[in-house]
Amino acid sequence: MPAELINKYMREAHLPHIWCPGCGHGILMRDVAQAIEDLGLDQNKICLVSGIGCSSRAAGYMDFNTIHTTHGRAIAFATGIKLARPDMNVIVIAGDGDIAAIGGNHLIHAARRNIDMTVVVFNNDIYGMTGGQFSPTTPTGDFATTAPYGNIDRPFDIAALAEAAGASYTARGTAYHAPLTIKLIKEGIEHKGFSLIECASVCPTYYGRKNKKGGSVELMTWQKENCVMSDKAQHMSKEELEGKLVIGRLSEKDYPEYTEQYKKIIEKARK
Repeated sequence: MPAELINKYMREAHLPHIWCPGCGHGILMRDVAQAIEDLGLDQNKICLVSGIGCSSRAAGYMDFNTIHTTHGRAIAFATGIKLARPDMNVIVIAGDGDIAAIGGNHLIHAARRNIDMTVVVFNNDIYGMTGGQFSPTTPTGDFATTAPYGNIDRPFDIAALAEAAGASYTARGTAYHAPLTIKLIKEGIEHKGFSLIECASVCPTYYGRKNKKGGSVELMTWQKENCVMSDKAQHMSKEELEGKLVIGRLSEKDYPEYTEQYKKIIEKARK
């Protein structure tokens, strides 16, 4: 991470971070900071909310108005903050287990309501902090401490889930494709409504090692060689997309934003 970003946006007393060597989360945290820097946002007008998990450590490292909440409840807290202070840029950082398992109900209803917040999902396909259990995004057949004979669940496509629930902006980046991921986070922040950017991270400790997929270099190389831009994917067959990860902007729509509609109700009630 460039020194100027560290000095401006990180709580240096809390560094170095405790993520494992090779974890993709440090790259993604930098991407969030770089997106904020590129947009020139007022640091005091940003509230960053996280739940529990490896990714949620970011709230302690980043120097904004930050809240490190309970497991799965980051969006619930973020909703309250946005309703109380609609002038704030509310950004949620959460992991795949945090956002799509215990927090899944909050995800779909915040998306349905189109609350103006930006959710950045650090997806490493595993529960990394608590011992390597399989998560809602662990690929079918892959191994975890709670799936010693292989995971039989079908994984969630978190971006598709959010879009189906009503999110007005969805996108996917990766730890490898940093410039693209920064661009997508910027678009999500600027978009008026509920934005979700799923970011494919890498976990060499619990996911890569358990599944004999190598360390961070091998996992990042997979992203380099197997990701397809969304505009190109539209012209590919289902067979051609097998085993590929579609990245880029996935959907963008224009729906009424919830806090603005709520303000109208308050004004009507006062008359």
